[in-house]
Amino acid sequence: MAMEDEDNNTAVVATNTQPGIKKGGDVGDDGACIDRQPDTVVHQAGLNQTAGRGSRSGPGAHAATGIRVLKRNMKRNGSRGCVTRKTRFGSRERDWLKGDTQRGCVCLYGGTVDPQLPASGPQASSTPQTDLQLVLCSTSTTVEELCAQRDGQGLYVQLHGDLVRRLDPSERPLQMLYDYLAAMGYTEPIRVQQEAANSDLSCLIRFYSERPVNADQQERTLLKGVFSVRKGKTQLHKWAERQVILCGTCLIVASVKDSLTGKMHILPLVGGKVEEVKRRQHCLMFSSAGSQAQTYFVNFDTLADYQRWHRQASKVVSQTVSLVDLSCYSLEAVPEYLFYSQDVTHLNLRHNFMSLQGPGGLLNLPRFSQLKSLNLSHNRLGVFPECMCEILTLTELNLSCNNLHTVPVQIGNLQSLQTLFLDGNHLSSLPEELGGLSQLNSLGLSFNNFSHIPAVLERLSAVDKLAMAGNRVESLELCTLARMSHLKNIDLRLNGLHWLKSVSLEAVSQVTQLDLRDNYLDSLDLSSVCNLETLHCQRNQLGTLTLSGFTLRMLHASSNRLTTVNIYPVPNQLTHMDLSQNLLEYLPDWVCDCRKIEMLDVTHNLLSELPSRLLNSLSLRKLLAGNNRLQRVSDLLDHIPLEALDLQHNKLAELPESLFYKALNLKYLNVSANALESIPPSSPSEESLSTLQELYLTGNNLNENCGALLVGHQNLRVLHIAYNQLLSFPASKLSKLELLEELNLSGNKLKTIPSTVSSCKRLHTLIAHSNHITVFPEILNLPEIKLVDLSCNELTEIQLPDSLPATLQELDLTGNSSLMLEHKTLNLFSHITTLKLDQKSTTTAGDSQSASPPWNHGYSEMSGQRNKLCVSVLAVDRFGDGVEACYGIFDGDRNEEVPRLLQCTMGDVLCEELQHSSIDNVYMCNTFLTSHRKLGMAGQKLGASALLCYIHHEPSDPGGYFSLTVANVGTCQAVLCRDGRPIPLSKVYSLESCTEEMERVKLSKAIITEDNKVSGVTCCSRLLGCSYLSPWVLPKPWVHTKPLCSQDEFLILGNRALFERVSYQEAVCTVQAVRNPRAAAKKLCSLAQSYGCKDNIEAAVISLHIAEDSCTCEPPVSTTEPRGPPPAPVPVTVTPGPSDPATLSSSSGIVSEFNSETSASEVGSEAGSTASDEHPSSVPASRPERRCSLHPATTLCGIMVPGSVGAGTHPGLFQRQPSCATFSSNHSDNGLDSDDEAPLEGVISNGSKLEVEVDIHCCAFQLRSGAPESPKELDLEKRGSDYPNGKMRRQNSVVVSATNGCLLAVCGREIADLKKSPSTCSLFGKKLSNGSVVAPEDSHNLIEVALEAPKKKSGYFTAPAQQDPEDQLIVPPSLEQEVREQLRGQSLLVSAPPLPSIPPSLKDPVWDHPHPPAFASNLVPGPGPAPILQQEVYDTAL
Repeated sequence: MAMEDEDNNTAVVATNTQPGIKKGGDVGDDGACIDRQPDTVVHQAGLNQTAGRGSRSGPGAHAATGIRVLKRNMKRNGSRGCVTRKTRFGSRERDWLKGDTQRGCVCLYGGTVDPQLPASGPQASSTPQTDLQLVLCSTSTTVEELCAQRDGQGLYVQLHGDLVRRLDPSERPLQMLYDYLAAMGYTEPIRVQQEAANSDLSCLIRFYSERPVNADQQERTLLKGVFSVRKGKTQLHKWAERQVILCGTCLIVASVKDSLTGKMHILPLVGGKVEEVKRRQHCLMFSSAGSQAQTYFVNFDTLADYQRWHRQASKVVSQTVSLVDLSCYSLEAVPEYLFYSQDVTHLNLRHNFMSLQGPGGLLNLPRFSQLKSLNLSHNRLGVFPECMCEILTLTELNLSCNNLHTVPVQIGNLQSLQTLFLDGNHLSSLPEELGGLSQLNSLGLSFNNFSHIPAVLERLSAVDKLAMAGNRVESLELCTLARMSHLKNIDLRLNGLHWLKSVSLEAVSQVTQLDLRDNYLDSLDLSSVCNLETLHCQRNQLGTLTLSGFTLRMLHASSNRLTTVNIYPVPNQLTHMDLSQNLLEYLPDWVCDCRKIEMLDVTHNLLSELPSRLLNSLSLRKLLAGNNRLQRVSDLLDHIPLEALDLQHNKLAELPESLFYKALNLKYLNVSANALESIPPSSPSEESLSTLQELYLTGNNLNENCGALLVGHQNLRVLHIAYNQLLSFPASKLSKLELLEELNLSGNKLKTIPSTVSSCKRLHTLIAHSNHITVFPEILNLPEIKLVDLSCNELTEIQLPDSLPATLQELDLTGNSSLMLEHKTLNLFSHITTLKLDQKSTTTAGDSQSASPPWNHGYSEMSGQRNKLCVSVLAVDRFGDGVEACYGIFDGDRNEEVPRLLQCTMGDVLCEELQHSSIDNVYMCNTFLTSHRKLGMAGQKLGASALLCYIHHEPSDPGGYFSLTVANVGTCQAVLCRDGRPIPLSKVYSLESCTEEMERVKLSKAIITEDNKVSGVTCCSRLLGCSYLSPWVLPKPWVHTKPLCSQDEFLILGNRALFERVSYQEAVCTVQAVRNPRAAAKKLCSLAQSYGCKDNIEAAVISLHIAEDSCTCEPPVSTTEPRGPPPAPVPVTVTPGPSDPATLSSSSGIVSEFNSETSASEVGSEAGSTASDEHPSSVPASRPERRCSLHPATTLCGIMVPGSVGAGTHPGLFQRQPSCATFSSNHSDNGLDSDDEAPLEGVISNGSKLEVEVDIHCCAFQLRSGAPESPKELDLEKRGSDYPNGKMRRQNSVVVSATNGCLLAVCGREIADLKKSPSTCSLFGKKLSNGSVVAPEDSHNLIEVALEAPKKKSGYFTAPAQQDPEDQLIVPPSLEQEVREQLRGQSLLVSAPPLPSIPPSLKDPVWDHPHPPAFASNLVPGPGPAPILQQEVYDTAL
């Protein structure tokens, strides 16, 4: 009823105007009629469709121009940052947009409620609704015109939920909106117009008709009210009503009740006290500091006022300096009461919109008589405020990022100035008067437009650092620096330097630190800089480097083309040297003579040997020499202090015999990817003094004999010995490694893991996939075990203890084809967060083969040493209509929310975009931009790298070869293997690797920190999300399409962490050596971990089976638009029960956790299309085409659509169900809430629970109908009709993926974890008493469904329980015919054509992959008169 009242009380206000006619208004310059007193037509919204859209009448209605204001009833969805129209975008608005692409609509929000305030708890949905107006205007309509039409005072704009700025009267809101969308990446004017009308855009850019109220901001800037006040501690003074103000650093008490008259009493609070008065309710005592301290007692009316004043005053009194922080408040002026705080010495106004005029404008700031530090950065000033030069007490002034072009000569008045920051502006020169500031010792000029070092710096003798990074200094003579004898630290990175030379022999003796990173230098001679201590010259093009070694301490010269480095004399003070990623074939002799060298990095060079003197250095503690050509390492002559040694990716056949007992301090050793057949002993005797803690031996030729040599390393914590030739591991030796925490034995030939592994009490990670293990190891009694990976083995059974450790979070048992689990075992596994199991295929070989597309995939995700998994994979082997596929990977770096949201929504967004365009660059770009928008509030501060691959036929040749379209932002990468060679298909959008992106970011005046991160946040210049970094970080992707051929073997997708450690060529060779895509993906991740990666790693391997002639379809009869409008909804529904609703969504592909006792009537499923708002009423039936194995019958988002050629549908059209779902975490019959401890979620009547792995990344499920093919199906169908109240015990509910036949699960309680996240806690709908999360009504926003999904950890969700073999019923022969007739009666509703078989040309003998099975659906007669289809397939696509 509340919603109905809300609908009826909402009016749609339209303005009827005609061209050339004024009704109390004026005609603007653009000819638009601005109505001052418009004739309005008011309709009740929500009563009918016409009223909802508004009505128009009169001959000139369609040609009307001007500004129209339409009030819309807006209903908040769960994201609280985006709003969804409850009434549809009406015909009036559509007609307005169709007239001209320069027209559009602007959503104006009221300011009574701040929609960006965080919500907590279920009360979030009960907040007042935001007043919203839909204003139809053109790109030439100004703010002044809009305000005149509305009788408003002004308009405000808010970007990314952050600051709110008042618009100038001459600014044009719609043009601003169009410019913003164009900067994002939209190119088509019509699409820009459509996106501008989307209310979801409000999370990115939002217009307000009045300044939004922010209670938190008001509290922190100004508190005032009329309260009872008493002065002094004695009882002589009486209580009186007075106006009290808390602003800045002072408490202000008026002498009379009206604060506008009489004098004001000022009480400085810094260093004072604020205390609670216990004998009076809601009373505080304020005291100033010092011997002459004054005291005021204030009695507040309410507890809320008392707490608010106490909280704010406590912050002030705790300060040690008189600091007022008003940053990030969208202020145009400071509060006028702030000027009473004359003791203010530090004022922070960063990130505001300060104006010059007004009582609190910048012109009045000189009224602060003691102000020393003023921060006005990021205020869009445009010009240097000369009034700042009148504050003679200033010692620090920050005017960074204000679009300044000049500095006034009055800057010379600030004789006390010591620090001046002018970074991020457009300065190209400095006034001579600046040289008169004798006390100035710090001057920031980075990221400006200087083409040379300003000459005025010669006079600033106190300045010791030249901060000019990101300017345009392309050449520099060292004699220029010699004249500035006071400069010691020179920062010229990111300047485009092409040469730096010394014309004269004059020495530059004062410079000690020089930063020349990210320039274009091809040679560098700094021998005249005789006192140089630290040099940074990474990422140049240096071929030669010459330095003076007298005082050199640190040298960083990685990522160049160096073949040698000349330093004279020998740098005896040198401690750290990084020469990685160069072309060094040998190390210079002077390196061995360095007496204090502690760290040497020469990885990724061409070294064939390491000097013996270097290894025997008495100072070297860390030596990194991986990825070279080393064939041997010389023997150690004496004890050395070496602590870390990295020799991976070389050609070593052996290690020095004395390595471990001569390097007693060695704690880290990585010799992976060599040709080792043995390792040296830990000690020449039985007693070992080894302190080794981490040992990486992956990718060698070691056998089981090495186990005996590991015993001496009793301090070992991490042991990686994967992908060797181990047939066994000595049991007695393993028991000696009692401190072992992480053990990786993958990729060997082990048949068992010794039972003595139970002696390793600290073991928390055991990875032993890709072996021949038949017996489950005795590791489930270890107290700290967290992760166990035994996938791709030969396990047959599991012997478990009576209880499992509570620490166990992940157990992977996939790829064990013979494994049989008892219900007791499954019950014990019920608490594990992530349990991955294989689902046994129930289809015949023919069915499985006929359903197999010409590709299959496997993927792997590893969290590494991070506490959470911030990567996600999308994998859909059957995508859209026909034979297509979609794969993607998402890397959130340090956030897990955005990757999961993209995993949930991006496949659906691509499906929708394919309806509108067949041009690869258009639909892929729009897919990324729309996904960026759908992130909502989560995407304002968080972001992720994303890569999407779409395999398809070219629209111009649907019967031809396949093409692969790849789009990406960030650092995720795709590599295609063609004829054994890697072909990169993606572009890495990081500042270090993409020169044009670096230039773009520099031109937009972003501050790039020394670690090459935009504003210190991310190294990527393009991401989905992180919209607050716009326009520096954009969501527009790189798009590339490549035709596929029979020589294409597989596709590898990986994130930054993978390809930083594993090269393209090694990745291709690795996958070629493994037959199974899933095992290949696991191997890639294991290798990256063994090579030293500590971050999240993800890899996906797609095996391609593209034959020479793989298509036998008849050409289509019609050659019109290849992707038509979506068809009418398919009537596949199940009536939900009254108590425990559980609705499945197959569009977003989210798995819901279902109790195995859920009845048929308790499961609801809706089918329909949300790709467009309107659907054709009828679609003519077309002639059936002859289909080949690559083009099977029409599918419903990968689900075979039975009867797809019937009325209301069309072959080849994509169909999907609405993205609206509810998730139940507890379907119990006893009425207990989900928070209760019993009964356990998902536990069936016999006490078992199955959590199994599902390929959650696909929508590819096939639905078979018709007569059942086995007695089991008949049993379940009959049982559904015999069960009381028409309910069926669904103990045979199975979630099966059509991509790899795996099932997957995560406990339902994890949804609470996602709710607790600050960025997503406000994005959920209401929570019912039974624990269900209900999607907001009438909201089909994909982002809501994504956020309501159970939280994934390690890539897995929950699946229903397995059938108990003992709980089966046999359908009597007398009832069998009746069941068949009932099924036949529903065959008109759902029917499935037989699937053609796969031709032999698609079979690949190399890749051993499981064929995806086909699936059956149970048809259950409902209790009502209409037949009900019980859908037995759960969409788990994520």
